[in-house]
Amino acid sequence: MENKQKFISQIMTSKSPVRACEDVDDAALSYAEIKALATGNPYIKEKMDLDIQVSKLKLMKANHTSQKYRLEANIAKDYPMQITAAKERLEGLKADKEAVHPFLEKAKDEFSMDIGGKIYTDRKEAGTALIAACAGLKAVRTSGRVGEIYGFHLFSEFDSFNQKYILTIKGQCSYKVEVGKDALGNLQRISNALYGIEKKVAETQNKLDTLQQQLATAKEEVAKPFPKEQELAEKSERLAELNALLNMDEKGPSEALDVDEGAEEPIVADSPRKPSVLGKLKEAKERLSAAQGEQGQPKHRQEQFI
Repeated sequence: MENKQKFISQIMTSKSPVRACEDVDDAALSYAEIKALATGNPYIKEKMDLDIQVSKLKLMKANHTSQKYRLEANIAKDYPMQITAAKERLEGLKADKEAVHPFLEKAKDEFSMDIGGKIYTDRKEAGTALIAACAGLKAVRTSGRVGEIYGFHLFSEFDSFNQKYILTIKGQCSYKVEVGKDALGNLQRISNALYGIEKKVAETQNKLDTLQQQLATAKEEVAKPFPKEQELAEKSERLAELNALLNMDEKGPSEALDVDEGAEEPIVADSPRKPSVLGKLKEAKERLSAAQGEQGQPKHRQEQFI
């Protein structure tokens, strides 16, 4: 009855439902109190209160242990992998930034782009050639290199799901832009991607700093013990004392009812006594022996007269 009430009281609430219900609840105390009042033993009430408190503390400790295991896994594997990847990307971004910087400074005055092995100095012609090169790759249902700009290789592929061309600008790192129908618009997207490398350097540096800080914090947290360990030990010890005092763990059903299983059943004077099967067999054997004796006696007398 108590367990049902514990779950019902957690589900029938105005709060948002959760995926799991704890097997400890304050609403169930009223039922425990009823049982305690019925027995008249104050130790039972104390034991039930401690049962709930110890259960909650054990649940908290289990969550603490689970979190500790996750932190240990992050410290040993996840954070080092993410930090290494962030460092490698940061180095690549810095290299691309240094490589493209001279070209971007004079991009307004000078322009040069290689499409299919042909050098274009006119922006509109280069943009038109880029669209044609991407369409040519789509026609043969493949992806590949279509040109080069400022030392960065250009690779095109067609996204059949979204029905659009994707251009990858590849240096030490890769940068993706969408290729549209506007020739000059495509070149502007390429320029924006190259100008955006400096911003990506700052973002990656911030991400690296955050990961390193998270790693340091995780190392501090994983070293902390369960904060309520002493309280759990004290209450568990008191609960064990109450269990021993009430003998709830060791007393069997017969002992709880003060019934001696080895004692003989009392005989009531007025109660009818059923005959024993062995007694009946013994009586039948005696009657059979007596009958045989009577039959053999006349024969013995006849032999004496002869």
